Amino acid sequence: MLKYANPTHFLRLAGALIPWTGGVCAILLAVGLYMSFFTAPADYQQGDSVRIMFIHVPAAWLAMFIYGVMTLAALGSLVWRHPLADAAQKAAAPLGAAFTFICLVTGSLWGKPMWGTWWVWDARLTSVLVLFLIYLGLVALWQTIEEPSKAGRAAAILTLVGVINIPIIKFSVDWWNTLHQPASVFRMGGPAIHPSMLWPLLIMALGATLLFLTLHLMAVRNEILRRRLRRLSIQAAAETQGQAMPSLGRGAA
Repeated sequence: MLKYANPTHFLRLAGALIPWTGGVCAILLAVGLYMSFFTAPADYQQGDSVRIMFIHVPAAWLAMFIYGVMTLAALGSLVWRHPLADAAQKAAAPLGAAFTFICLVTGSLWGKPMWGTWWVWDARLTSVLVLFLIYLGLVALWQTIEEPSKAGRAAAILTLVGVINIPIIKFSVDWWNTLHQPASVFRMGGPAIHPSMLWPLLIMALGATLLFLTLHLMAVRNEILRRRLRRLSIQAAAETQGQAMPSLGRGAA
């Protein structure tokens, strides 16, 4: 598997995987959405508004999962200085911001009928908002620094500093008295959700994860090609400048 850390091998692997992950993702999301809105029952307390859960929970899961992927990539950038780790980290940041934004919006839509307000400075909500701001900061950092290696090191440091927010998000409902409900799916005593709702939720989560994987593979591939084009452009400019300087010297003589 280590050979796929080589950008050339990765491009070949990504080209083979993207059609499959994209196809399976489309099937799972179609099945999951159908089950979520047509076969899963309405909640006896929340009614049909509970169906927001099938979008909100996978988005929340991916908001944290993607940051975990970026943390591993950040270690690869700082420890091994691998260009593929830089590309993976840069490609994941906008996707993480998008899923975190979906999590915040759907959470507000779900919170309005349940809590009577669109937003409260709840520990879970606030820490997820901080995560969204970190994602935006990383995207801005990549756009600000033109040199990829310098941008990669700076983004890696910021990513590793921001990782402290992930356990805060996870355990905020246990550490503080919050309006947000505690874990219902992944908990020691087993899921607290009825199978009629659990299965659509798991299918949607798997489909959303494959959606991220597909988009991430595409984005990393594009980033590798962009860096190769940049390197070729710099080399061509240097060769052109090198050829022009001797001719200027002869003219001056």
